[in-house]
Amino acid sequence: MSAIAGLVPARLTPGDLARVASVGLRTRRLRAALSALGIAIGVAAIVAVLGLSASSQAGLLAEIDRLGTNLLTVTNGQSVTGGTAELPERAPAMIGRLGPVYDVQYTGQISNATAFRSPLIPPIKTNALSVEASSLGLPKALGTSVWRGSYLNRATAQEPVCVLGAATAQRLGIDRVYRGERIWVGGMWFYVVGILKPATLAPGIDSSVLIGFTAAERYLRFDGHPSTIYLRARTSQVAAVQSVLAATANPESPSQVDVSQPSAALTARADAAGAFNGLFLGLGAVALLVGAVGVANIMIISVLERRSEIGLRRALGATRAQIRTQFLSEAILLALAGGAVGVTAGVLATAIYAHTKHWAIVIPTAAWAGGIASAIAIGAIAGLLPAIRAARLSPTEALRTV
Repeated sequence: MSAIAGLVPARLTPGDLARVASVGLRTRRLRAALSALGIAIGVAAIVAVLGLSASSQAGLLAEIDRLGTNLLTVTNGQSVTGGTAELPERAPAMIGRLGPVYDVQYTGQISNATAFRSPLIPPIKTNALSVEASSLGLPKALGTSVWRGSYLNRATAQEPVCVLGAATAQRLGIDRVYRGERIWVGGMWFYVVGILKPATLAPGIDSSVLIGFTAAERYLRFDGHPSTIYLRARTSQVAAVQSVLAATANPESPSQVDVSQPSAALTARADAAGAFNGLFLGLGAVALLVGAVGVANIMIISVLERRSEIGLRRALGATRAQIRTQFLSEAILLALAGGAVGVTAGVLATAIYAHTKHWAIVIPTAAWAGGIASAIAIGAIAGLLPAIRAARLSPTEALRTV
């Protein structure tokens, strides 16, 4: 009796534990794969959401840095009667006198003109296009350029000639510029001489038809008042310029002038995009919950099916703690496999989408590390009860099923 009492159970090495824990997974591969699928989907969703959000923000901020943060816009606000106010015709010249300002360009909304591919199109189908008079150096000030053809110059700005924004050209079905290309603007034909690239800092330009101020006054009865003024200031003095722009543009009624910084709006949009992450992360959490139920289910079934194995191991000297550790490790290994597949799928989805959008591929550490950690935690929680249940089986009770 003293010799039997002095026996010490053999300790499982990590290698032994890994082999024993993987037996159930290797012998029931299809069931294990289906159970791990829920974990994989949940982790993939989490990694992809966080990765795409970080990549899009990095891409947008890089674009802002490339275009510069020193662009300011001045627009006509509301009058005291609630209508649309009007900027003075000399507003661009007055803003240009500010010392830190080195480039001033402007556009004027022509509210009584619409643009169509041909005069046969019903007037109600405007495609949300606007017609605007434009100064000659507008593309450079906005950080864009001409994609096809050329921009307005001193000669063409006086004639029925126009340049299309990127979205305008797409909606009108024009993808190139050739001699004689024309569109119907304000009841007459205007010849197309150029198509602009997308203007990130001024998206309104993308859906505009741009003509010269002189041509607008001559052919479309434009009053000559600018509606939006774009200016570039020295980066170190942007805040100082912004504080005096309203009073400079319209000294008589500075309250009727709106001043904004497009780059700040884009940065705010990048931050706001993260607000939607909560919804998709919630969907990922639901998938993880489903995966946890699947892991718990397969582990409970595994305990019932492997009662003979448990009894035999107990009869050969395995302790309750070893049985409990075996089944708990099996559940964690199952969830970890699903987590690894999910992280890989999420990273690939992020990389492919970011590549198509020409973004930098950014995978936050919290995304993949959090995915693996959550998978391990879910496996441990889901496998705890089945492991305890397996450890409580006595050898004689378990061997009755042999």
